Amino acid sequence: MRWDVPTELTTEEADVAKDLRRVGKFYVFLREIRRELFDEEFERLLEEGYGKARGTAPLPAALLATVTLLQAYDQVSDAEAVVTAKMDKRWQLVLGCLGATKAPYSQGVLVDFRERMVAHDLDRKLLDRTVELAKRTGKFGWQHLKVALDSSPLLGAGRVLDTWNLIGKALSTVVDCAAKTLGRSRDEVVEEAGLSVLRGPSIKAALDIDWDDPEQKDEALQVLLAEVDRLESWVKKHAGDRAEQPPLREALVALKRVLEQDLEPDPTDGKRKIRRGVARDRMPSLGDREMRHGRKSKSRPFTGYKRHIARAAGAGVIVGAVVLPANQPEHEAVRPLLDDTHRHGDTSELFIDRGYLASPDIEVARTAGVAVRCKPWPARNQGRFTKEDFVLDLANRRVTCPASQTVPIQDRACGVHFPAAVCDPCDLRSRCTTSRNGRSVAIHPQEGLLIELRARRKTSEGRRELRQRVPVEHSLARIGQVQGTRARYKGARKNTLDLRRCAAIANLQDLARLRLAA
Repeated sequence: MRWDVPTELTTEEADVAKDLRRVGKFYVFLREIRRELFDEEFERLLEEGYGKARGTAPLPAALLATVTLLQAYDQVSDAEAVVTAKMDKRWQLVLGCLGATKAPYSQGVLVDFRERMVAHDLDRKLLDRTVELAKRTGKFGWQHLKVALDSSPLLGAGRVLDTWNLIGKALSTVVDCAAKTLGRSRDEVVEEAGLSVLRGPSIKAALDIDWDDPEQKDEALQVLLAEVDRLESWVKKHAGDRAEQPPLREALVALKRVLEQDLEPDPTDGKRKIRRGVARDRMPSLGDREMRHGRKSKSRPFTGYKRHIARAAGAGVIVGAVVLPANQPEHEAVRPLLDDTHRHGDTSELFIDRGYLASPDIEVARTAGVAVRCKPWPARNQGRFTKEDFVLDLANRRVTCPASQTVPIQDRACGVHFPAAVCDPCDLRSRCTTSRNGRSVAIHPQEGLLIELRARRKTSEGRRELRQRVPVEHSLARIGQVQGTRARYKGARKNTLDLRRCAAIANLQDLARLRLAA
């Protein structure tokens, strides 16, 4: 079913658009561009993925895609989107239902459409469509793209819990799932399994200890773990094979994971204790199990996700976007971002942050002739000779130190080592190393690229090239204004959808400014 909407504004729409020329120009732009944005070919692509919503009257996929854009622009929930379409003339103008007393869709339809967008990659197609409109302006060159990558934190929507509450929440979830699976009440399961810690308002209240006393905390942990063991035994006895079916299976797996990630054996008595430090892949929330602990920098920890974007430097248009858990390093976003980019043209230059350097796709692109622009990792050695003072001859697999001593590169993964017999009699030893075993030099997997980047940074032209990456930071800031700092959904894929539609909004805003200036 196609979205049959007129191209020209009606008299009533023109009156509303007149009132929005100063404070609501973007709504007017969406109304004016909607037929161009959702042309016949793009509507067909949307229909192929969306089809007909089950149990409801058929709705045009283009209409619902427009609603998702409006939701991103105004950051409203599905329930709010239904009310807004009924009450707000700005939305009605864009949706072609001016004067309606009822929203043209329901909350359930929006949920269903979003799920189908994810299943059929319609969110990527929507972002791609805005890029295609930018191409049509003819103001940018797309044959040789200059692409910049960058990332920013996105706080998770799930509630972050400490170890005690995380175990308690996982325990409570198993009880709820067991009760549902067996057709019993929650209170019956708690009583029969002997779970005293679930009878209070919270786990910590039920344990009722002095939380400043380490001995009481150790004893309380053993009490809590004993109840976990009792519940697992009770479920195994009463649920049997049904414990291997969802949702009980997932609840038991989550409980096991929480125990494994947050506890470790005590070397003195073998009992389990709370782990010192944080497990590498710790799951901090049961509400959103894909959230992770991460860092944007050493001084900026956060919990949630990282949003990554690829921006065509010359065009100022976002061509790719993806959300990954916060603990995944930046370089894991390179492949999906470059895949997004390649659909719009060949890349000639790549402007990246140092976090992306470790991706093997960067070296593949460089080998293919793509110029990589990036600040090299700084060389530090507390006032002594740094790696830059050594001559790294990768072609001949050898390294020469400032004292003209040369050693071969046996294994690049292990770097090179100047033995003590070479370093000890050297007059420059005090300026080079304090190690008894002699000086070592690490060799990065992409050391050849780093050598090139260090050399270019020392030139005026090289520093000017690096400054071309700055606009992608501005694009991220603009997306942050639209999307906010906290994730709207749970799970990386749904938040990727949200990021892509926010990127589509940013592209459309750029397009609106271009047309206004024309």
